[in-house]
Amino acid sequence: MTALTAGKTVTISVLKVPAAPRHRKTIERLMRLQPAVQRTLTRVAKRRGRENPRNQRGGRMWTSRIPATRCVSASLGATFPLKVTAKIIPDIQAVSRFIKIA
Repeated sequence: MTALTAGKTVTISVLKVPAAPRHRKTIERLMRLQPAVQRTLTRVAKRRGRENPRNQRGGRMWTSRIPATRCVSASLGATFPLKVTAKIIPDIQAVSRFIKIA
């Protein structure tokens, strides 16, 4: 594993899909930090906020929330660039046995 320093951009590849949900979710959380994914999530969230279906229930208006979008998945061979910050270094180290840092 290369030395992680804040401010450096690295490419991360998924070598093994973790069986434990906590590790899989950590990798997916790291994948969601990409600027392109952030833009997609923001755009979809705004649209979801406008288009939540409303119906009357018990004499009051009820909003049926649409579930959040899952636009990334920790699949085998997935590669993504990531700008390292001091805040995410512990997360990267926690899943280091499942990923390769280049």
